[in-house]
Amino acid sequence: MDELVVRVRSRGGVVASAVLHRDGVSAGTIAAAVSAGALVRLRRRWVAVPDADPFLAAAARAGVTLACSTAAVRHGLWVLSTGAIHVAAPPHAGRISVASETRVHRCRPLVPRHPEHLVDDVVNVLGVVSGCLPDEQALAVWNSALNKKLVTLEEMRRYPLTSRGLDLAARATPLADSGLETFLIERLRWLGVRLTAQAWILEHRVDLLIGERLVVQADGGHHVGSQREADVRHDTLLALNGYHMIRVGYHQLIGDWPSVQQAIMSAIAQGLHRAR
Repeated sequence: MDELVVRVRSRGGVVASAVLHRDGVSAGTIAAAVSAGALVRLRRRWVAVPDADPFLAAAARAGVTLACSTAAVRHGLWVLSTGAIHVAAPPHAGRISVASETRVHRCRPLVPRHPEHLVDDVVNVLGVVSGCLPDEQALAVWNSALNKKLVTLEEMRRYPLTSRGLDLAARATPLADSGLETFLIERLRWLGVRLTAQAWILEHRVDLLIGERLVVQADGGHHVGSQREADVRHDTLLALNGYHMIRVGYHQLIGDWPSVQQAIMSAIAQGLHRAR
């Protein structure tokens, strides 16, 4: 029985009974583990360890798949907000029993959803966020997937995307290292100056190079301690070599964009983005 529990944990703590059957575990062995309290039967097709991930367990009970931004987080993608839970159900499924605040997506997936998987495929995640999240946030998820090499633009463009999905595919880039960089680039396009994401300057990457000399760095939560000290050293090196630096924090970008934009506009108006 202990071996069975270890097997279930190794598969994420929630597993379809059919998977265990293919591994040689009999229905009787599973039933005995459930009777002993070592496993919990979520519904006819699924079992789990008692302390299983509650979101996976809930998805199995409801017969749905974690989707959209909820699945994006599971794939390690950059997501601005993780508040609401998003799940996917077959387009013609009947009533789905989930918590009232859960967002249920019934759109047709870009790739078939495996009945034994509880987290949607990355391709489907990008398809669903295209029609669900605000434009900037959806693009940030796309860019994150491309940056992590989980998909390619060539692949995504071969799927039957919606018009919004096609628009995102036309603008997405693997160069944006975080959603903050995506927001920066999208919000500054109207300026009509050259924007280079992840530019390589003096043996370091910078988040955004505007023109030839104006560097904008977007600090996330990891810019502390030794990372912060390294940032300061590189800022000094940039200044000594004729670059101008604007460094902004997460909360400035998300909650006080007008002041960030004003600083960048002022720098460009002064010609600080040009090589002299």
